[in-house]
Amino acid sequence: MFAASKAGHTGTLDPMATGLLPICLGEATKFSSVLLGANKTYDATLRLGYVSTTGDAEGEISPALTTADRESQNLKLALPQITLVLQSFIGTIMQQPPMYSALKYHGKPLYRYAREGVVVERRPRQVFIHDLHLQAATNDELRLMVRCGTGTYVRTLAEDIGKALGWGGAYLTNLRRIALDDFDLAQAHTLETIESMSLVQRDQCLLSADSLVHHLPRAILDTSAAASLRQGRTVENYTSERSLMEGEKVRLYNQEKCFLGLGEITARGEIAPKRLVNF
Repeated sequence: MFAASKAGHTGTLDPMATGLLPICLGEATKFSSVLLGANKTYDATLRLGYVSTTGDAEGEISPALTTADRESQNLKLALPQITLVLQSFIGTIMQQPPMYSALKYHGKPLYRYAREGVVVERRPRQVFIHDLHLQAATNDELRLMVRCGTGTYVRTLAEDIGKALGWGGAYLTNLRRIALDDFDLAQAHTLETIESMSLVQRDQCLLSADSLVHHLPRAILDTSAAASLRQGRTVENYTSERSLMEGEKVRLYNQEKCFLGLGEITARGEIAPKRLVNF
């Protein structure tokens, strides 16, 4: 649809999940790795008292508690308890990756072992939950907003929350990614919408390649420095918004404010080219 010579995405979504998936076209693919470690925000709905083989609605669902246990515990959703439990998951927590995941064991994704009925031992990993709050609670369902660091499995988080609430577990009935770093779902377009656009309208939907690295400090090179940089040389003639430290990554522009790519500050305070845009 964009007649791009190459394209790449910035991280997969679970099969059941919907929402935001930034796509990089052309030269922007050189900087897509910046988002692989970005924070993510999800709108998640989980059903308490049941577990799934996949952690979501696509798996085999079974009760997490016996009927007798459910009746004896008289399970109810109390707002103070929910708030307290959710707060306990904010910050650094340990998570065991699910079997239905793309993590590899002996060169093969875990989900392939799971489909063969083989369970592989997985070591718990540290993940970080920035924010977790309740949006709605009805009967045995919770709707949550989750803002988390890279490597977090919301399916596992849902199961752990269900256990912490005393329901024996939970599984996701809906998962929608609404933000990735500073990119928001409100900026996005469906494929169907893009298909209905003219070429001019499609181009107007595109963000610039440097939007991927906007968080890095900016350095502006004079004409000779820009030419030298493109030849692979380290340069010293540049201006920046602040003092730059050795090893710091910077986004580079020429005097016409055209994005040149990324550089790195050397021990001598010069800029060494790291990843440049082809013109």
